[in-house]
Amino acid sequence: MNTREYMFSILDFVLVLFVIATVDASVPGGGGFDENYVVTWGNVLKLNQGEVQLSMDKSAGSAFESKHKFGSGFFQMRIKLPPKDTAGVVTAFYLTSKGDTHDEVDFEFLGNREGKPIQIQTNVFNNGQGNREQKFVLWFDPSTDFHTYGILWNPYQIVFYVDKIPIRIFKNNKKYGVGYPSKPMTVIASLWNGEGWATDGGKAKINWSYAPFKANFQSFSDSGCHADGGNINAEACGSTTYYWNTIQYSRLSANETTAFKNVRAKYVTYDYCSDKRRFPVPPTECRLNQ
Repeated sequence: MNTREYMFSILDFVLVLFVIATVDASVPGGGGFDENYVVTWGNVLKLNQGEVQLSMDKSAGSAFESKHKFGSGFFQMRIKLPPKDTAGVVTAFYLTSKGDTHDEVDFEFLGNREGKPIQIQTNVFNNGQGNREQKFVLWFDPSTDFHTYGILWNPYQIVFYVDKIPIRIFKNNKKYGVGYPSKPMTVIASLWNGEGWATDGGKAKINWSYAPFKANFQSFSDSGCHADGGNINAEACGSTTYYWNTIQYSRLSANETTAFKNVRAKYVTYDYCSDKRRFPVPPTECRLNQ
């Protein structure tokens, strides 16, 4: 090999390393359940690396969580909820930093009597302060098949998705004094007893003759910027190297906006911004999130 060929060979090798490094930094990892998640409590059945089942009976519910904490990301999971009479049963998919002053972004699926619609409750916490509930009914039965539920969290906004349709937006309005989740958060899925509040304000209790209640989960990819230390590296986790931080994800597209408005018009059953009893003066973010 002459000197010219040797130099080109070195350059080619460096280029390959650069491409590999770039892909590694910008594309979230794949992998099965054991690679990215761990069972935290209760009866969790691994049907295979692509599907797990949470179970709840009178003795306990169950949960799993991500091995990593994150500082931004687009977290999506396919979920099939428990069928039939599930009043008082709560299935949850959420991000949380844990602790008394936690940040948190919630999907909670509130079970109901058979034949009545299951509701989704969403919430956003900052520094331990929540009380930002919005509830929805769905345009399908979430217990008969898997559907994809997603949480986009980036420096611009948090968006809740159902089957790629945005149903709620919480914008980053820190400059107006509105708190915004900014602590490293873990992804958690759980199935638990919420009969004290979840259905009809706690009036509808769990019918244990239908136990054990089972919820199935799929899609366990690593889809966020790792932030396993005590703080988020804002520059790294806000970088457009990650697709969810690009300008495309700083606002809804025209088609998403149309779908969003349709959901808001037809499927919202409760919005804290409209609850004058709790909030005679709507919180600041209510106006800014419109």
